[in-house]
This record gives sequence, structure tokens and C-alpha cells, in this order.
Amino acid sequence: MQFARRRFLHLAAGAAALPAMPRIAHAQNYPSRAVRFIVGFGAGGTFDIAARLIGQWLAEQLGQPFIIENRPGAGANVATAAVVRAPADGYTLLLAGAVNAINATLYEHLDFDFIRDLAPVAGVIRFPNVMQVNPSFPAQTVPQFITYAKANPGKINMGSGGVGTTQHLSGELLKMMADAGASLFKACT
Repeated sequence: MQFARRRFLHLAAGAAALPAMPRIAHAQNYPSRAVRFIVGFGAGGTFDIAARLIGQWLAEQLGQPFIIENRPGAGANVATAAVVRAPADGYTLLLAGAVNAINATLYEHLDFDFIRDLAPVAGVIRFPNVMQVNPSFPAQTVPQFITYAKANPGKINMGSGGVGTTQHLSGELLKMMADAGASLFKACT
């Protein structure tokens, strides 16, 4: 009796898996044509360079071109909207990052819901944020920098990739943690 039940369960599992088989076989043919890899920032930046390196590697591995398409604007929202509007066939990819999660909280009226309208495929890269000053600057540590900035309000500029980027928000977080408000430095985007 035990043998018959086990055999039945094996046959039932096999029968249940049968409809999935054509999809698996079809998935092995991907990609069968060029893939668009959309980047929300201009050419030459870190996102663009990462996309080109990843695209080149994928093209070599999969035998199809990965075309990098830069669509800068609105903190990567232009690119994200383009991917959301594209057919959901896997031939239009977005190089997403923390900026996309940030945008979901900064923009009240987006044409898309980043979490609902896109599906993650892979985590491919991490970008660290660092604080740099000119070697001739009088402060060499973060506490020294904060002390100097508080003593010289409005005289220090901070550069970032734009409003809402991780660099910009890291600077704002530093201001909050230093309890310095807007006087710590001026943001230049």
C-alpha cells in the first residue's frame, strides 16, 4: 500500500510539472534578440559605466547585444517610466538603484508604482558614498569638519549628483546628525 501511494504521488507531481515544461524550454532561448538596458542618468556617470560593463558581459555570455540607452531626467523617473511602459517581455531592463526607492518617497505623483510595476531580476552593484575634502582644507576628520562648518556657516559647498540622489540625502543626513540644520553647508547639485 505504501509503495502504491508513493508511486501515485510521484506521478501526480510529474503531471503537475508537465504544463511548466514548455515555459522552461522557452526560457532557455532568452534572449533571442537585442535587449535594451535603460539607465536613468547621462552617459559617463557611474550608472552608465556600470550598465556598459554589465551589458558587455551579458552580451558575451548570452550571445545577443545589450544596448545601453541613457534616459536622464527627473532623478531617473524618466527612465523608470519608459521601462514600466515597455512590454513585459524581458527585453527592456532598467538599471535601478537606491534613487528609485528615494523617488517613491520624494515625488507625490509618479506615473508608476516602483514596487508594483517592476520586478527585480538581480542585485548587480553597490555604490558607496564617501565624504571628501581638499587636502588643504583645515579639517581632516568628520568631527573636525562639523566643528569647522558650524564655525563658518554658509561658507562650505557640497556637491552631489542631483536633488534626491543618495549623495544629496547623505549630506542632508549629515546635517541632521550634526544638528546643524541648513547652516552646515550649501548643497550644489
